[in-house]
Amino acid sequence: MKYILILLAIVGIIASTLALREHYRTEGDSPCSINERWDCGIVNHSPYATLAGIPVAALGIIGYLMMAALSWRRAYRLLLAVAAVALAFSLYLAHIEAHILGVWCIYCVISLADISLMTLLALGTAIARRKPKQSH
Repeated sequence: MKYILILLAIVGIIASTLALREHYRTEGDSPCSINERWDCGIVNHSPYATLAGIPVAALGIIGYLMMAALSWRRAYRLLLAVAAVALAFSLYLAHIEAHILGVWCIYCVISLADISLMTLLALGTAIARRKPKQSH
């Protein structure tokens, strides 16, 4: 499971890096500007693309690096806690895209699917690895 979770973290790092590139793009069309409902440029230049002045995509990179490290160490319960917080934040951002901006970012959707899968796998692994209670 360790290597699957690390691979998923790498997918998240790639998606977050591409979103960060869009955040700093100043000229030219976004390569993921598909139509009026799918445009990473609009999403990544919106006021919701930063948190305390830090690009959300950069926070994603840091989060996925942390989750890769926790996976490497097989710290699945701590990974589950981090992944659950990341999933909650990603769902909040999806709400912003759907109900406030009305535009979706393909990189963000990939990240949401990725963190959802990581959370489920971390939950399953944490449950499977829990220690049975000792009977006296």
